[in-house]
Amino acid sequence: MTTVELRFSAQPEHVRTARLVAAAVARRAGVDEAVLDEVRLAVGEACSRAVGRHRTHGIDSPVKVVLTEEDKTFSIEVGDEVPAPGGDGAAGSAADRSAGPGDEPVDGEDDMGLAVISGLVDDMEVSTTETGGVIRMSWPTAPVSLNP
Repeated sequence: MTTVELRFSAQPEHVRTARLVAAAVARRAGVDEAVLDEVRLAVGEACSRAVGRHRTHGIDSPVKVVLTEEDKTFSIEVGDEVPAPGGDGAAGSAADRSAGPGDEPVDGEDDMGLAVISGLVDDMEVSTTETGGVIRMSWPTAPVSLNP
């Protein structure tokens, strides 16, 4: 199992770098060339979402992207440090806005970003804990040929 970890400050201009790194690692892992644009777009949306969440909640810590090549799967986890609503207070009053049942934050851009990602990725999980949120996405890989 090969893992690449990228951390960047929560600035929109760094999202492009994360997209480029993700596409390069995905290509090396054996993700089909036809899917690389989807990888780039999904990572861009997930990173933009994480950057937006950090900035909205005044969090200075970096956004974390973990790219993992496993036996027949390539996965990417994009993590932020915005705790779940009702977590241990670090999120401040912006996280206290709720849409009602489930106490999900009211954030149309957040919902739109997740909708875009789910349209690009067949295997996606979104989780939020008291330490932050993670979007995990994965794609199948094919054996990489060493002789072109």
